[in-house]
Amino acid sequence: MDELVSPHEETTDIDLLHEIGSRMAAADPFHEVLQRVIEMVTAAIRCDSCFIYVLEKDKLVLRASKNPHEDVVDRMVIDLGQGVTGWVAEHRQTVALAAKAWADPRFARIPGLPEDRFEAFLAVPILCRGKLVGAINMQHREQHHHSKREIRLITMIGYLVGAEVELARMEYEKSQLADQLETRKVMERAKGILQRELAIDEEAAYLMLQKQSRQKRRPLKEIAEAIILMDDMKRGRK
Repeated sequence: MDELVSPHEETTDIDLLHEIGSRMAAADPFHEVLQRVIEMVTAAIRCDSCFIYVLEKDKLVLRASKNPHEDVVDRMVIDLGQGVTGWVAEHRQTVALAAKAWADPRFARIPGLPEDRFEAFLAVPILCRGKLVGAINMQHREQHHHSKREIRLITMIGYLVGAEVELARMEYEKSQLADQLETRKVMERAKGILQRELAIDEEAAYLMLQKQSRQKRRPLKEIAEAIILMDDMKRGRK
């Protein structure tokens, strides 16, 4: 027998789906898109934790979290099939665990995440035209029975946001590549200046940049830009 849904719940769901459609139309940066998805999911179902993993080069990268996790967001990577989330992504199927999620045979503990001790777990794939984009998982500290409505709603969100997440990811990768190329150009120019001024070879120039970066605790690019600026000022005075 199908689960009964109240008229209020139906109206709320329709409003939420309408909001998703309108907000996903905005061309926002990658992490802002993911944060909006987190907000939508947690507005649909109250939970204690929500993660979004994005598929990148056959790996799932944790890219967004409801709770602050600066130490793992953008750093933690899991394989397809690893843990419940990896299984959901690999099989493109939803998994709902009402209690003792850690006892599920697919569960894989990740050091440093207190959410691993939470009771209930719901994970859905994020898809775009049948292609895997990532996965959303939600966790509750206490036992929680996920209703059919909740499961369908979060699964639908995973389908609806797939195209926007994939587009934002591609734009992010393009931006990252452009930054890498710019950094490489700046580094090459700074090394050339050091080689010329100090009569050293390329490797020695690079090691000097690294040493300055460590001592000043600044990115290599900033150190290189400072060297270029000083050289430009020196030439200007001449």
